Amino acid sequence: MTNRLATTFTGLEFVNPFILASAPPTESKRKIMKAFEAGWGGVVTKTIGLHPVENVAGPRTIFQRSSDQTPYVSRMKRTDTVSHSSWNWELISDQPLDMWLPDLRDIKAAYPDRMLIASIMAGAGSEEEMDNWRKLASAVVDAGCDAIELNMSCPHMDRKDMGANIANDEDIIRSILAAVTSAVSVPIWVKLTPSTSKLVDAAGAAYEAGAAAISLCNTFPSLPLMDPETMKFEVEVDGLVTSGGLGGLAILHQALQRVSDISKAYPDHAISGIGGIRGFREAFNFVVHGAGNMQVCTAAMEEKGSGGVGVELIKELTRDLNDYLERKDYASIEEFRGVARERIVEHSDVRRKSGTYNGGYSIAS
Repeated sequence: MTNRLATTFTGLEFVNPFILASAPPTESKRKIMKAFEAGWGGVVTKTIGLHPVENVAGPRTIFQRSSDQTPYVSRMKRTDTVSHSSWNWELISDQPLDMWLPDLRDIKAAYPDRMLIASIMAGAGSEEEMDNWRKLASAVVDAGCDAIELNMSCPHMDRKDMGANIANDEDIIRSILAAVTSAVSVPIWVKLTPSTSKLVDAAGAAYEAGAAAISLCNTFPSLPLMDPETMKFEVEVDGLVTSGGLGGLAILHQALQRVSDISKAYPDHAISGIGGIRGFREAFNFVVHGAGNMQVCTAAMEEKGSGGVGVELIKELTRDLNDYLERKDYASIEEFRGVARERIVEHSDVRRKSGTYNGGYSIAS
């Protein structure tokens, strides 16, 4: 029987287009093994670096909810609430490279048909840091990783030469890709921050420099809420908080906008879509805007009893997508990928009440 869910993305054969994103669900060998056992087509490891990290002394991720009865957004548990978003100030993996390498080998040996993508991060601005990118890339590929995702999007790095802090600099993007592509020959995905007005230009620089795909969106820089009664932030340490990342369903529409922007600018290039996927309908929307696979984080973490890897979620996603493909008689997602692209137009190209068009002029209300 033909596997309608199978898809080829950046030259890699995925049994299905659903991937666990680089985050707590992929922070360890145990979790990744459980994810593959559950049926995920691929995983992107929690970001691996060479610089020691230590997370905050308190909760690193919270889930925010809302309801019709109590419509305010809060992490406070209330009856009849639904998921609104996640917020985290989680840093990259605190497990050193030397501990990751045997784990990566074991994972790939156990699941040779699943795609193992290593997320890596180093700094910028010096040849020493370029060597760090090369060292990380070579090591994880030698351990069996099928592709690499370059983290240029983490929204809460203190170092100014890391994460989202460098994603606006096209020269830095090119230099990092030059270093990594000189060291390995596997597909390189670049995870860019959505919080920039130069996202399309940054993506273009990455593609031009050898990126096989752009991954987006990472979480948006944000702050947690303060409780008006206690005057405390809903997550804090010693009364203090810093910028974190907003994810989950709340960022879905913004993520789709950014996928659409890149897909329209570079229709022949690959995009891995991320941001707010809770089920088939959200995943479908990423595909019609041009994404070739979908990465999931918050919904997997929220699932009770799965250890944070979305055991039931991946069953639901694959079942519902397969049902849709069979019902529509599509051989794969490629038959409808990008169909929304030409229907996203300039504001002046949308018909007005008079039946006319603005002809390119913006009308202020």
